[in-house]
Amino acid sequence: MTSPIKPLTDRVVAVREQAQTKTASGLYLPDNAKEKPVVAKIQAVGPDVKGLKKDDKILYKEYSTTEIKIDGVEYLIVKEEDVLGVLV
Repeated sequence: MTSPIKPLTDRVVAVREQAQTKTASGLYLPDNAKEKPVVAKIQAVGPDVKGLKKDDKILYKEYSTTEIKIDGVEYLIVKEEDVLGVLV
């Protein structure tokens, strides 16, 4: 998937991972009980981003993103300083 958004400066464009639909014990969660995940996959990086690259899975600060929906896909725009870590 390519991003329809070209991020500027130190921003990245990412797509949020799917929320868990089932608990560890096997119970299915209704939509209103699911937590918003704080893991996303990077789709594009701005020219000033140093430590991140496309397809990295990142942990980010939950309330520091800009969300935009294009063609049914919800994209997140995150500043590099708001990325807490990269999943390995």
